[in-house]
Amino acid sequence: MMHVGLTGGVASGKSAVAAKLAALGAVVIDADALARKVVEPGTPGLAAIKDTFGEAVLLADGSLNRPALGAIVFADEAARAKLNAIVHPLVREQAAKLRQGAPAGSLVVEDIPLLVETGQLDSFDAVVVVAAPHAERIRRMVQDRGWTREDAEARMAAQATDDQRAAVADYLLDNSGTLEELEAQVSALYRQLAPAQE
Repeated sequence: MMHVGLTGGVASGKSAVAAKLAALGAVVIDADALARKVVEPGTPGLAAIKDTFGEAVLLADGSLNRPALGAIVFADEAARAKLNAIVHPLVREQAAKLRQGAPAGSLVVEDIPLLVETGQLDSFDAVVVVAAPHAERIRRMVQDRGWTREDAEARMAAQATDDQRAAVADYLLDNSGTLEELEAQVSALYRQLAPAQE
């Protein structure tokens, strides 16, 4: 098994890379999807968030009010650290279960937005970083996702810098061009990383 960490800043194109790797045959574990799962209604994760941040972060149906929680944690580093201390261990536990269930000889890719920030680099055989120009990432968040420029800048400021991510990359994918150009880089990377099939 080859165990790879995939990361990149918000709106860098990491999801497109993960999707292409999955299409090529990699087992992709999505930390964001797991982060949503571990805070669903009735989970210990959601109970811990409610205990820490109060009822205001819940919707009327008892589910997590993500915008309300986001407004708190992206404006306050201490609050963000508290949230991470709740969610990250639960996500890692779920990811470990999925990794153990992967077929022998798989290329297992863990898609982790905050890989650098959470100090998990030593957990992987290789780290792949997706990079895109700052201005292009802002454009994607504002035009494609409907965020305000302020929200986009705040989200970027809450993450590692491009230089910090590039410094730990074993493989750096440049997403300053077209989707086709990015996917061609991913295909070449997959051929390099995928364990040889007997």
